[in-house]
Amino acid sequence: MVVATSPHIENPLLRGDGFPPFDRIQVSHVEPAVRQLLQELTQELEALEQSFTPTWEGLVEPLERLSDRLNWTWGIVNHLTGVKNSPELRQAYEAVQPEVVEFDTRLGQSRPLYEGLKTLAASPEFQRYPSARKRIVEAAIRNAEHSGVGLTGAAKERFNAIQLELAELSTRFSNNLLDATKAFRLKLTRPEEVAGLPPSLLALAAQTARQDGIEGATPETGPWHITLDFPSFGPFMQHSQRRDLREQLYRAYISRAGRGDWDNRPILERILALRLEEAQLLGFNSYAELSLAGKMADSVAAVEKLLEELRQVSYAAAVRELEELKAFAAAQGAPEANNLQHWDIAYWAERQREALFDFNDEELRPYFPFPQVLEGLFGLVKKLFGVTVVPADGQVPVWHPDVRFFAILDENNQTIAHFYLDPYSRPAEKRGGAWMDECLGRAKYRIQGEWRTRLPVAYLVCNQTPPLDGKPSLMTFSEVETLFHEFGHGLHHMLTRVDEAGAAGINNVEWDAVELPSQFMENWCYHRPTLLGMARHYETGEPLPEHYYEKLVAARTYRAGSALLRQLHFSLLDLELHHRYRPGQGETPQQVRDRLAQTTMILPPLAEDAFLCSFSHIFAGGYAAGYYSYLWAEVLSADAFAAFEEVGLENEQAVAEMGRRYRDTILALGGSQPPMQIFKAFRGREPITEPLLRHRGLLSVN
Repeated sequence: MVVATSPHIENPLLRGDGFPPFDRIQVSHVEPAVRQLLQELTQELEALEQSFTPTWEGLVEPLERLSDRLNWTWGIVNHLTGVKNSPELRQAYEAVQPEVVEFDTRLGQSRPLYEGLKTLAASPEFQRYPSARKRIVEAAIRNAEHSGVGLTGAAKERFNAIQLELAELSTRFSNNLLDATKAFRLKLTRPEEVAGLPPSLLALAAQTARQDGIEGATPETGPWHITLDFPSFGPFMQHSQRRDLREQLYRAYISRAGRGDWDNRPILERILALRLEEAQLLGFNSYAELSLAGKMADSVAAVEKLLEELRQVSYAAAVRELEELKAFAAAQGAPEANNLQHWDIAYWAERQREALFDFNDEELRPYFPFPQVLEGLFGLVKKLFGVTVVPADGQVPVWHPDVRFFAILDENNQTIAHFYLDPYSRPAEKRGGAWMDECLGRAKYRIQGEWRTRLPVAYLVCNQTPPLDGKPSLMTFSEVETLFHEFGHGLHHMLTRVDEAGAAGINNVEWDAVELPSQFMENWCYHRPTLLGMARHYETGEPLPEHYYEKLVAARTYRAGSALLRQLHFSLLDLELHHRYRPGQGETPQQVRDRLAQTTMILPPLAEDAFLCSFSHIFAGGYAAGYYSYLWAEVLSADAFAAFEEVGLENEQAVAEMGRRYRDTILALGGSQPPMQIFKAFRGREPITEPLLRHRGLLSVN
């Protein structure tokens, strides 16, 4: 390997702090930068092990500096694999990933540092620490134990081999799904094949055809290429009048990464086997028990109790909803009415919603141009939390021309945070879904004896409909909700007031509490002043008619039982696979899913349904034995929003006061205190499930 003579100057990935220099980073920088950095950090780690004092300054601070340098470099590489994926970047990433995992494992298993942390935790000085420092030290001790610090000999070697293999499998799972999604095209050439499709989808499908090399494709005359990327797949399933084509697209979607070159089945089976072995090496009965050891829920039983409570309510509602949908389809003369299949549900549900509430998703798009939605979101954040979001485009390099950059100012016009926003779908290089990630975390550092505060910086990534044919991105209401959701995560990261890096923002927040601020923000999409303030027609400037607002609110709980049951299916499946499932002993993962589907799905999955092969939350993300967190945190977020309802949503002063209280507790305190303690500081009591069921319209269902 050739290393440049002045790598810290020439290799932008070795800068180690500040905004990433995206304009200078090349794929060729990845391997030399990561290898050089790991070499330096290994030397630092060895020096620290030889000579440290078991104090905050003598042990925790140098450890944080060490982790921070790795996180800066590897965080950028990780981010680029999600938003700028390419065969060359994959190759570079996969070449050094095992070395990063090995270093991480070496750090986690450092016996001298572990003993030092335990000595610190047992010292009289520790008792005088603020809560944030105590929780950081306690989490570091627990993380070391979960990293195998107590293992020796063959058990340690096996544990380390498992870590390497799991990291590699997770990357392969993600890449297979991206490639399988990207490879499919439903190519339509005749007008009758696009019957019922809205203009926005025709424009997207023609643009996709042009990107595929058919230069003359237009929305009016085609050809039209439909993909498995959600802005294409979702509207097609809702609006295509061609049942045969809906079936073809649905079958392609559910079998993604389920066969051929991109088959994720053997990968996910191997992941489950390795996770179980890892947990057992650490003394746990299952991976779910290991996962919950660091979460808010204290046991699998506690999680299953909540999920079963919600399942009973939602199953009864979902059964009724399907019967109502069949009756509706029959009334429209649909020959399939008594035998609705999976590819019929979205189509007929959209027709039923149009009939019940007299509007559809497409009618609303012109009222939600992206720039205006952003303006509305930022206005709400100012009202609630007293902070101002201002554009800062051009101040830092970005990874794609569509990426925006913003600063957040406090009440005194001082900058307190920044964020990048990458809003549009780019299926060729960007993974699906939406997420917030940390670019830089808030931290107070001593540099040459001087204290400095590093401000937090977030990545906010969505996959909404891109601008088409000279129009701005016209968002579906669901895309608006997704943007608000991710911005809630961003606020949690950016409005923290904790100066200790290990507990600032989302750091050290129990995983099942981390969705609270994101789900909380979604509620404001239904807040009349917020919605009507941002919804104006992109051509005429005409505000969204009042009747649309009323219908949106009424439609919020439409098919609520089915929606909740779907989340419960994912949550219970995740738990079952990580708690009771045993590889090679009876059931396959697919059979586990089919069994659970009997009580969590109204229509059983098709034989070729390979949903598990695309369940990247648990096989390529951080949600293994943690998918239930969405519902656990929704109990918290619904109850938090209920506090605003109780003071009166139209009472601006009371809402602003409650907003400051929310900011000062939920958002400001990050991981410095246990989440239940923070919730009680905001709400004055423990959470209750009633607001969640009320918001979902399920309170009166027996």
